[in-house]
Amino acid sequence: MSRLLVIDTATQACSVALFDNGRAIGGDFRQLGRGHAEHLVGMIAALPDKGKAEHIFVNCGPGSFTGIRVGLAAAKALALAWQADISGYNGLQLSAVMALARLDNPEANIFIANSAGHGELFGQLFSASAQPLSDLLTLAPTDMMRAINMQIVAGTGLDLLPESENSMVIYPDAQSFPAHSLGSMNALAAAPVYGRAPDAVPAAQSTPMSYTGISGTGSG
Repeated sequence: MSRLLVIDTATQACSVALFDNGRAIGGDFRQLGRGHAEHLVGMIAALPDKGKAEHIFVNCGPGSFTGIRVGLAAAKALALAWQADISGYNGLQLSAVMALARLDNPEANIFIANSAGHGELFGQLFSASAQPLSDLLTLAPTDMMRAINMQIVAGTGLDLLPESENSMVIYPDAQSFPAHSLGSMNALAAAPVYGRAPDAVPAAQSTPMSYTGISGTGSG
């Protein structure tokens, strides 16, 4: 494998990383809240060789509608310009990889709970090898607590859950992408996985859409 560019803009954080044969050679992480579009291009341009790579991985969700679109648009534009391959990944899975690396227990499962906006959470359970053990859930905090069911929990949405010793705040960081072992990440199509229905839909769209599976995509 040669060079790999990773772009992550689906949460309040914005990050990029460039890998050469699995070795990190440049990266940036910023806690922005908003304004990903204004920062992302400059962050990529500051990487070695302006981030040019043969393959691009981009966080396609679940997360912010705007953030997901910003990351996908940049990744697709660069893939076209560089004639690079492009794949998506589940941002919750990257958070699971990061959280598991901090645990002393090599056999522990991890539940990732990220803010979904509107007082809701995205949640998914992962194995000790960061493989999904459940579908993607989008629930109110009280319902998410029942789904967590005493698991170790990490993610961006812990402020909506009761405090616990078995929890850690994690924002996905492209620099933590396991480029040396891509088998631990499940490649997805470079298409949005919003995790919930958009806040506004065209008037003609009257049929509700389902957002319970990680492989599903939304519109917005």
